Amino acid sequence: DEPSEWEKTELDQAQVEQRIKEYNSQINSNLFMSLVRGRYRAGGVTVPCPDPTHPPTGVLQNKDGSYTGFIKVQLKLVRPVSVPATKRVPSLQAGRPQPQGVKRRTSFYLPKGTVKHLHILSHTRASEVIDALLRKFTVIDNPRKFALFERSEKDEQVYLRKLGDDEQPLRLRLLAGPSEKVLSFILKENETGEVNWDAFTLPELHNFLLILQREEEEHVRRLRHRYARCRQKMQEAL
Repeated sequence: DEPSEWEKTELDQAQVEQRIKEYNSQINSNLFMSLVRGRYRAGGVTVPCPDPTHPPTGVLQNKDGSYTGFIKVQLKLVRPVSVPATKRVPSLQAGRPQPQGVKRRTSFYLPKGTVKHLHILSHTRASEVIDALLRKFTVIDNPRKFALFERSEKDEQVYLRKLGDDEQPLRLRLLAGPSEKVLSFILKENETGEVNWDAFTLPELHNFLLILQREEEEHVRRLRHRYARCRQKMQEAL
């Protein structure tokens, strides 16, 4: 659970620029990082200046060394997720369309190995990355049900660490470099030990019961098969 030494590293703006150059020289795609030369207000939100050579009115100088880049997140979810579904109510009178709909939700399993690239700012927090991923897949579950993890490989061992809500994934990506073995990001269920079942909807709880039933049946089948083989071996020995 403890962050490594390089995760605690603090960089000034000159060091950030140097790290970005080194990072970009090591990748074989167009998923580059770039230093934000200026920012401006658009729709009430501060966003990077798209063209520093012709900045719009109200550009703010980048004094905090902000930068943009891409992170890749692999989704490894065991439980189903909920997405909205709309079912139109049939019109009672012919020729009069009924625009009103009944809001529903449906649950499904995300395919294994689902990966998503996100373009984010260096100060984008882990909790904001989770929100963005859920919006990309139109998932309407509570974001607190999910957590972002960092995965690393060292000495033929795999390490997982849950990121805090305020940690900055792009900063970790820059410090670690582009290698997926050194660092990669995974979205998983937020396992906090005790499950708060009141946070789930009735359809989700029914799905969990079905999953538990299938797991129980599979476990019983394996146990019976194991004991049947032992019984057969003993009978052959007799």
